[in-house]
Amino acid sequence: MADQNTAMRDPTLFRIIDGHHPKLGNSNRVWPTYDFAAPIEDSLDGVTHALRTKEYELRNALYFAILERLSLRQPVMLEFSRLEFEGMPVSKRKIKPLVEKGLVQGWDDPRLPTLAGIKRRGFLPQAIRKFVLSLGLTLSETKPPFEALEAFNRKIIDPRCIRLFFVRDPVQLQVRNGSSKDVTLSNHPSINLGHRKIRVSNSFYISGNDAASIRVGDEIRLMELYNIKIADIKSSELSGSDNSNNRTSTGNSRGGPMHASNRSNSGRVVIAEQIGDEIHQDMPKIKWVALADALPYKVVIARELYIGENYNTNSLETCDGFAESFVSSLNEGTMVQLVRFGFCRINGDNTAIFTHR
Repeated sequence: MADQNTAMRDPTLFRIIDGHHPKLGNSNRVWPTYDFAAPIEDSLDGVTHALRTKEYELRNALYFAILERLSLRQPVMLEFSRLEFEGMPVSKRKIKPLVEKGLVQGWDDPRLPTLAGIKRRGFLPQAIRKFVLSLGLTLSETKPPFEALEAFNRKIIDPRCIRLFFVRDPVQLQVRNGSSKDVTLSNHPSINLGHRKIRVSNSFYISGNDAASIRVGDEIRLMELYNIKIADIKSSELSGSDNSNNRTSTGNSRGGPMHASNRSNSGRVVIAEQIGDEIHQDMPKIKWVALADALPYKVVIARELYIGENYNTNSLETCDGFAESFVSSLNEGTMVQLVRFGFCRINGDNTAIFTHR
């Protein structure tokens, strides 16, 4: 009781619990605590180096005292600080109530830093390993930026991800002199990952953000297609109508490809004229999805689960839009890059989970 280390003052090594054990039934009433069981199991199981987070620092003396009194082999003890991210709980004690209360979808929720969660979000094991090794064993109480893990992952997935168009909050674009034809697009700008063929006509969808910056008279390039000049921007009388009855499925039960209706989700229609194919470096470039090839698509974005100590009710955002129908041919788990949106992991059911930019 006079020990300067409070963990050594009459430590609790066993507890009496009267209850039915799933394997041992009612044969035992006395059960070892973690403090008693851990050193013995480490020694008998052949553990050479025991790695524990620094909150056990005071209990290390008890760990070795038990082994010494039982004349058991003593492993080498290594301590490190707990790896944490801002806004993400890493403790099972904190995550379990979130799962039980339905505040997250499960242990593989993309907002969680569990291995299952970050796998579902699109992080590869190699990236996680490189990230952890870059930190080393340290006792410093630091929270590395999540962007560091993203950087390792980006280097690995960038050369293997095909590029696809996805337009969020779509606005309809009509090119008056646009012709119907098949165009072939590269799946990657610098690496040979194959090609895909798309049927285009004079009707497209562009993203709401791009449409908001367009003015009459602007000359713009539709990426990998041709140049247009904005002739008019007008309100759509069909705005706000239900599109669901105006799409005809031509694909499989996975939901694609589908032909979208000629109605956009915006109250505007952009009218343009095709003005040539020559690429000008100073000309703004925007992404597009051909109306005849548009697949209704959702991208789920995981935000910080906590803001300070408060649960963030807006931690899961869903972006609606249109993607190329080619995305419906990809297997669940496939990594893609949605151009000027970010890397995503195909989640099935016409949905992807945003990984990072």
